[in-house]
Amino acid sequence: MKKYLLPLLVLLSFSPLFGQDEVLKKLDSKADFYGDIARQIWSNPELGYLETNSSALLQKTLADAGFTVTAGVADIPTAFVAEYGSGKPVIGIMAEFDALPGVSQQAVAVRNPVVEGGAGHACGHHLFGAASVAAGISVMEWMKENNIAGTIRVYGTPAEEGGGGKVYIARAGLIKDVDTMIHWHPSSQNAAGATSSLANISTKFRFYGEASHAAAAPERGKSALDAVEAMNFMVNMMREHVPMETRMHYVITRGGEAPNVVPAFAESYHYVRHPNAMVVKEIFERMVKTAEGAALGTQTRMEYEVINGVYNLLPNETLARIMHKNLELVGGVTYTPEEKKFAEDIIKTYPAGVKVSPDDAAKIAPFVVSEEGGGGSTDVGDISWLVPTVGLGTATWVPGTSAHTWQAVAAGGMSIGQKGMVVAAKTMTLTAMDIFKDPSVTGKALEELNKRRGDDFTYNALVGDRKAPLDYRK
Repeated sequence: MKKYLLPLLVLLSFSPLFGQDEVLKKLDSKADFYGDIARQIWSNPELGYLETNSSALLQKTLADAGFTVTAGVADIPTAFVAEYGSGKPVIGIMAEFDALPGVSQQAVAVRNPVVEGGAGHACGHHLFGAASVAAGISVMEWMKENNIAGTIRVYGTPAEEGGGGKVYIARAGLIKDVDTMIHWHPSSQNAAGATSSLANISTKFRFYGEASHAAAAPERGKSALDAVEAMNFMVNMMREHVPMETRMHYVITRGGEAPNVVPAFAESYHYVRHPNAMVVKEIFERMVKTAEGAALGTQTRMEYEVINGVYNLLPNETLARIMHKNLELVGGVTYTPEEKKFAEDIIKTYPAGVKVSPDDAAKIAPFVVSEEGGGGSTDVGDISWLVPTVGLGTATWVPGTSAHTWQAVAAGGMSIGQKGMVVAAKTMTLTAMDIFKDPSVTGKALEELNKRRGDDFTYNALVGDRKAPLDYRK
């Protein structure tokens, strides 16, 4: 009898390992369910901190599945935390759901806005939120079925696009007991390397002058627009004298109301980015000096408001290798003939010289480890300096598509986007399962985090002590 009992005990002790195929099959069976959630958010794009319907839909989906949901966390109406289980390890999955202004687009392969000048999901956060919720629910169901100890959380993080929702969630202490944080992002390729991003400070500079008749009494006016233009001229001169990895860009959000009225108020919205957060702070201080000089030279008054500030992503190779393994297991995105035709039509709209194929969506990028920031910025950066963090990108867009474009909105609103979303949900689910099955991974990941950030690291949010800018999109 003993010779039969021992193998049975071994089998039972590793029984959670045999839940993987069932979990993946269930995600496949619910692809349309989560795809419909994503499409609802895509069809009603809401800007940062204004995502009332999008957040409510994700919260309801989690609550209906059995999560305990706390809404309005960190004094942000659309932020939430959904939790299942208790004890260690605590694994978090982040969900975004904000849209971008001015990129409205139908799910077609030619430029065709739904609403001219309207908002659109050009960064795919409708897919981001739906996939993260799908992964959270899948992990929860697997934990129930296999009596797994620990806690799974889904964090609803608003206003990633320049509003820094995660910064305020971190500052409120809502992640202090998390052992591993998981995230993903829509992309034009499938990749799960240990890579970084650009730190960023974004600021609105406001100038106040005196209005006057621009023809009859120009000498009585003090032009706030002159101050904005003077500042922007000096900022552009700075480009020669900053580290080459720096990115600076701006828009004039207010320049006056009529040419024959000297503008009494004008505003310029600036970003400064660099792979190192401390370098960003130094360049930002120089940018403030240009604003002060512009105000002095035009006899206007200047105020500025830091809208957002985020750290660069701190990669974690320990976790990234687990996620990359799971991404390879799940595989990339394979197109139907109709999807391939859509992709070919999208590719025709790219600038000359972009050489890609629809078949690239099925490929998995090689594993890369790099702390050199590239591309854009994300408030995930702040989280990654506080908690071991891992993420991936999946081909929710046609290969070669740039984020923040109408092409990204179009693919994200049809089946190509849904397929990439399912790849992300599966990969995040398997990664969380692996960590629950071997919690010692969290200790190794924390050791790596401590080594990368250094012994003397103290977290100070780049936004200072300001409250979340809930009105920055209004």
